[in-house]
Amino acid sequence: MVEFAQQVVSGLASGSIYASLALAIVIIYRSTGVVNFAQGEIATFTTFIAWTLIDHGLGYWAAFALTLLIAFVGGVALERIIVRPVEGSPVVTAVILTIGLFILFGGLSNWIWKAQVRSFPPNRPFPTSTWDIGGVAVSKQDLGILAVTLALVALLYLLFQRTKLGLTLRASALSPSSSRLVGIRVGWMLGIGWGLAAAIGAVAGLFTAAAVPPLDPNMMRPILIYAFAAAVLGGLESPIGAVIGGLSLGVGLNLIATYDEHVHLDLDQLRLPIALLVILIVLLVRPAGLLGRTVARRV
Repeated sequence: MVEFAQQVVSGLASGSIYASLALAIVIIYRSTGVVNFAQGEIATFTTFIAWTLIDHGLGYWAAFALTLLIAFVGGVALERIIVRPVEGSPVVTAVILTIGLFILFGGLSNWIWKAQVRSFPPNRPFPTSTWDIGGVAVSKQDLGILAVTLALVALLYLLFQRTKLGLTLRASALSPSSSRLVGIRVGWMLGIGWGLAAAIGAVAGLFTAAAVPPLDPNMMRPILIYAFAAAVLGGLESPIGAVIGGLSLGVGLNLIATYDEHVHLDLDQLRLPIALLVILIVLLVRPAGLLGRTVARRV
């Protein structure tokens, strides 16, 4: 029982990181109807920006806040300058564009930071010490990351449900034409959606660099697969579903690797195949995800 609890706790920690990046994927999908394949590379790029700020003497949390601001502004600019011209084009055009951004940001990270492995100062963002609770080692860092992820969900809920800006963002995503008729600047709303996604992705990148060091240009590529699996599992239109999917995937991966006596592979070898299998099964059985809504169309 203690081992089971330990694997659940460890799974919630890794699942929090998957959930953070899945949130970013969901925000862009809700805003534009497009899956952003470059989300992981953008998160890596902003994490390197944070490392540069810290390396130049800025405190961790000051660099954290400044990086989120840079990511938000960069996300808005990215949508306005690069994504905006293809608005209204076939979905495949937008998908190819995000794959191009994947290559672009991956190349920039390698070029600017010379493809070298970096590391953040120790005990950042949270202490790495643990509490012993009934024989289960609970990391303060893991709890901190989980708390920030849940806080992000709460803030997004308040934004979309309780603020005028959030309602405007939702209206722009659901019905761009009708929104324009009532004076909503839909283009800027889509830009804000990309900005929010970039900022949330930066959080995922910073926490990944802290929890799974070191920091390198390929850091977020496997995390992106897990985040896609989490977003698909929870529902591509549901921020809460993305978090539930991320936490469930993290716990599930740990438990399967621990208790499946017929598979003699370590967890690192099992993670990606299982994540891809989750995506396939959910798309076949329930494409809308656990918390997504199936939309019926009349023909």
